[in-house]
Amino acid sequence: MAFKDLREFIARLETAGEVQRIEEEVDWDLEAGAMLRRSYEENLPVPFFQKVKDYPDGYRLIGGAVSNYRRIAIALGMPPKTHPKELQEEYLRRKQHPVKPTLVNDGPCKENVRIGDEVDLLKFPVPMIHEGDGGRYIGTWHLTVSRALDKKWVNWGMYRHQLHDKSTLGILQAGTAQHLGLMYQAYEDANKTMDVAIAIGVDPILTLCAASPVPYGVSEVEVAGAMRGEPVALVKCETVNLAVPAAAEIVIEGEIRPHERMDEGPFGEYTGYMAGAVEPRPVIHVKAVTYRNDPILTFCCQGTPVTESAMLAITGGAGILEALRTRGIPVTAVCIPPEASNSLTVVAVRNLYPGIADDVAHVVWSTKRASLTPYLVIVEDDVDPFDTAEVLHALVMKCHPYKGIVRLERTPTVPLLPFLDPQERKQALGGKVYFNCMWPLDWKPSEVPRRASFDKIYPAEIQRKALAKWRKYGY
Repeated sequence: MAFKDLREFIARLETAGEVQRIEEEVDWDLEAGAMLRRSYEENLPVPFFQKVKDYPDGYRLIGGAVSNYRRIAIALGMPPKTHPKELQEEYLRRKQHPVKPTLVNDGPCKENVRIGDEVDLLKFPVPMIHEGDGGRYIGTWHLTVSRALDKKWVNWGMYRHQLHDKSTLGILQAGTAQHLGLMYQAYEDANKTMDVAIAIGVDPILTLCAASPVPYGVSEVEVAGAMRGEPVALVKCETVNLAVPAAAEIVIEGEIRPHERMDEGPFGEYTGYMAGAVEPRPVIHVKAVTYRNDPILTFCCQGTPVTESAMLAITGGAGILEALRTRGIPVTAVCIPPEASNSLTVVAVRNLYPGIADDVAHVVWSTKRASLTPYLVIVEDDVDPFDTAEVLHALVMKCHPYKGIVRLERTPTVPLLPFLDPQERKQALGGKVYFNCMWPLDWKPSEVPRRASFDKIYPAEIQRKALAKWRKYGY
C-alpha cells in the first residue's frame, strides 16, 4: 500500500523504531545539521525536530528518512529486513508498469497560499547545514519540476537550492549533463524564461524516483506511480504551468530567466568534503509559495556516507543491472556501495568467456548513472557484491596488481571529486579504473585455488550435520 504523504510514512517509521522525535528546541544555524550528521554516522533513528529556534510551534525539520536499506524497504512497502538485492529486483519489476498521475482540484499543499509580495521563504526554518556553506539551503531533499521548451516532457529531478533572500533561490544543475540543464539550455538559447516548481516533503518514493537515473524523455512521475502501485495525485500550481504532488508539505513556484547568474556555493558535498567552488549559477525568482498547516521541511546533511543521497545507489545499481542484462552480459548482481559516496560500482558476473570484464566495463560506463563513476570492481558470481567483506577478499586475492587493473586517462569526471587537481577540476577530466577480480579462463581447473570457506571447502553432508549441531546448541 502506498503512503499518501510524508506524514504517513513518518508514522510508519516510528512504529518500526526508525524515528526519534526531538522535543527540545534546536537551532537552525548548524545545530540541526550537526545532529542529523551524527545520526548518519552512528546509524541512529531519523531525527524529527519538533521545535526550531526563531520559528513558530508546528514548523518542523526532518532529515535522513531513507538513509538505510530498512527505510527504503519500508518506503516500498516491503519487510524492513529485505535484502538490498531483492529491493533492486523489485524496483526493476515495478518499473516495467508505469502508472500515469491523476490531476486533482485541491490538496493539502494548498492550505496556505502566498503570491507575489507575500512570498517570504525565510518564514520556513531553512537550515544552515554545514559550517562554511555559502548560505542556508532550502532544497537538499526534494524534487524540482520543469517542462521542456517544446512542452512534450515534464522532468522531475533533484538540484540543490541555496536561499539567496526571501524570494530568490540558487540552483545547481551541472550544465547539459543533467536533464534540467538540457532544458534550461534550450530556453536560454531561445531567450525565454523557464518555469520551475519545487516540492518539499513528499512521499519518499517520489523523491527517490526524481533522483534516479530515468532516461531522457521518460516521466519520473509515472515511474513513481509504478513504485507506489497507484497514481500520484498532482495539483496545478498557482502561477506557473506545472503540476506538483498535492500532498507536498511546501511548494515553491518560480521562474529561471535566461543569462542571469548569481554566486552559489560552496556546500558540504556527497563526497564527504567541502570540495565545490563558488560559481555564478542560474537564479530562481519565486512567484508563489504554498504549504500545509504545520509544515515539515525535509533536508539532507551531505557529507561522509551514509546519507539518503548515498542510498540512491539502490536505484542506480538497478539501472546498471538492467543495462547489462539488455546487452546479454551474464550479470548476477550489481551494488553501488553507499559507503563509497557513489564513486564505486561492484558487478558480479558469470565468468563465461575471455574479455568479459572489458564488456562489463564498456556497458557500465555507457550508462547515465555510472558514466562518471571512477572505480569499477568486477567479481565472479560466487561473490555477493553487497557483502563488503567478500568484495574486499576478492579484490586482494583475485585481482593481479597490474594484469588485473585497467586504467583510462583523461575521461569525463565529476569535478567535485577531492582527488582531482585544479586543472582536472576545471576541465572535468579525470580517469577511470576497473579491477578484474576473476580467475583467468586459460588456467587449468587444478590451477584455480580452492576457496577455504564453509560453503566451499566442506562436503554438503558435513555442512548439514555441522549446522544441525549448531542449532541444537542455540546458535
